[in-house]
Amino acid sequence: MFSERLNRLPKYLFAEIDEMKRKKIEEGVDVIDFGVGDPDLPTPKHIVEAMKRAVEKPENHKYPSYEGMLEFRQAVAEFYERRKGVKLDPEREVIALIGSKEGIAHLPLAYVNDGDYTIVPDPAYPVYYAGTILADGIPYRIPLRKENGFLPDFDEIPSDVAKKAKIMFLNYPNNPTSAVAEKEFIKSAVDFCIDNNIILAHDFAYGEITFDGYRAKSFLEVDNAFEVCIEFNSLSKTFNMTGWRIGFAVGNSDILKGLLKVKTNVDSGVFQAVQEASITALRSDDSVIEGICKVYEKRRNVLVKGLKELGLNVEKPKATFYVWCEVPEGYTSVEFTKKLLDSAGILVTPGVGFGEHGEGFVRFALTRDVDTIVKAVERLKNIEL
Repeated sequence: MFSERLNRLPKYLFAEIDEMKRKKIEEGVDVIDFGVGDPDLPTPKHIVEAMKRAVEKPENHKYPSYEGMLEFRQAVAEFYERRKGVKLDPEREVIALIGSKEGIAHLPLAYVNDGDYTIVPDPAYPVYYAGTILADGIPYRIPLRKENGFLPDFDEIPSDVAKKAKIMFLNYPNNPTSAVAEKEFIKSAVDFCIDNNIILAHDFAYGEITFDGYRAKSFLEVDNAFEVCIEFNSLSKTFNMTGWRIGFAVGNSDILKGLLKVKTNVDSGVFQAVQEASITALRSDDSVIEGICKVYEKRRNVLVKGLKELGLNVEKPKATFYVWCEVPEGYTSVEFTKKLLDSAGILVTPGVGFGEHGEGFVRFALTRDVDTIVKAVERLKNIEL
């Protein structure tokens, strides 16, 4: 029998999507998959070459350090100073993660007791909710509404919840809505967490995937953020390295100690060869990131234009590689997802899978090339929406 906490977890959204896709392929359907946010672009060649060299070193075949190689942490600090203007102490304010998902899921184990709250956005990446449940905490959902730019209203959080909350999870640029947060909002989030003695855990996985000259802000750029904030980041989206499983957490050194204490008891660190290749990635010329963003920007333009021509209500995102599209009147997000799959062989993610306030939307991931996006739009033109 599963534990109670495991039984409280919903089915993992992307596993269900994979099952829907599998059945259609078995039926002989040529499925165009805009579902899961897994970059289709290859990891840049110079990073792969660095990995090849690192794998051949016998010293890399042993257990790595728990917190990550100092040189990797130094490379993270250099990257943050160059890209965000944030100064980090690599020895105290940076730790390596086996992908940012791992760190996000483990953070509640370090700080949440039975019955404590975490504050999680809705809709949101499911791991904030799941990590809380696995730590026997209570996730308190705060809605992200279109009329508020998909930013939470902290005044909606009851005072008794705020007093018992240990962590607030936020994520900008946002998955799934692709919304962005500016300095005024970030400052209000920091102030709220300082006032209520809450850890502010910011998921910044899409911080480098931006368009039209927009620059996403690290929460650590804001005054006093280091008092309460840690930021999770990843090489997965920035450098097309999802399968490599490497990320990092930065920020408040005392909060990082708690996360590291959990990690020392449940994992043995990131393969050192991957860390060496990641040092090469982080120290790459910024043109590498710019080139990746240009590919997604072109795809975004083609998809958004096509969806608008079909009469769908959609905004052009400034960041992430997602397009958050309203479903037509008369459909739920699941019904519209099934309609697209059954009638056009197009797979999207229903918004309700990210939380009840995701209802009324579907998410397209820009992880298909322009020709495939054009093909998908042509298919959509042939069905009654």
